[in-house]
Amino acid sequence: MSNIIAAGFNAGSDDGEIDSLAQDLRALAEIGAEAVEIAPTTLDLIAGGRVIHERAEALVAATEEHDFLYTVHGLVSSNFMDPATVGYQLAAAKALVEVCDRIGAGILVQHSGALRADQIHDRLRADLRERETLFELAEFARPYGVRIALENIFTTEPGQYRQTPSEVAATVRAVNHPNVVALIDFSHAYLECSYRGLDLMDELRAMAPLAGHLHVHDSFGRPQGFFRGYHPQENTAMGIGDLHMPLGWGDIGWEAIFAELEFLPETVLMMEIGRRYRREQPASLARARALAELNAGASALAAE
Repeated sequence: MSNIIAAGFNAGSDDGEIDSLAQDLRALAEIGAEAVEIAPTTLDLIAGGRVIHERAEALVAATEEHDFLYTVHGLVSSNFMDPATVGYQLAAAKALVEVCDRIGAGILVQHSGALRADQIHDRLRADLRERETLFELAEFARPYGVRIALENIFTTEPGQYRQTPSEVAATVRAVNHPNVVALIDFSHAYLECSYRGLDLMDELRAMAPLAGHLHVHDSFGRPQGFFRGYHPQENTAMGIGDLHMPLGWGDIGWEAIFAELEFLPETVLMMEIGRRYRREQPASLARARALAELNAGASALAAE
């Protein structure tokens, strides 16, 4: 039996209102997704670290129309290494834990941190600052039954301090809290390994035993650099950057990965493949389910 319990897609609002999110949820229900990752920060749902309750009630009403297994994506800009904003970041994350509780979500995604090249004096305590803040958030989340999933990101600007996937795993180990797990974003790992000259499978192997959540989307592992396509599709045409493409459009070796790696129990395979690829979502969902079955077989062999 696989530790992967569900597969689905991310969803958010296009305009800050609930209606566009609700439309997305209905479309995902029609194609048979089992899980949805909500992005509440696309909804003007939190202000200054507090939940706007009227909007939260509207979100609850929209989510209750479906029987999805829900998870929640925190701030895309989340960064517990930044001393200037870490207090505000933590307050917003705690508010998001309350949102998780309202919609029955057991996972809150938190991006791993970074520092700019000019934050030289902040580098000394950056890792410790992130670990201490993660621990405080996890303690807050514990009575809600919410796990904080720390996601590996990739270098986005010259001279930036950013942890590798294996270093993100080391952070999770150091925090050593039952409500903190690792989140493998496979495309992010591919990009960072290409940039740093690291072995992708070695980095994934370091994260897998701690991974309680997965972000799955395809790419070619080609760092963005200074190229900026005029249309997003031009990046896709070049195969450059964090593309969030349907499974099979890039060259990530999904079958080899899921045939080998084992993840924590109650792990969700969440595809960050948005409504731009609505026509391809059903095929990606079918492939994700096949990967979960493959992973179940690999887990069974490992247990023998």
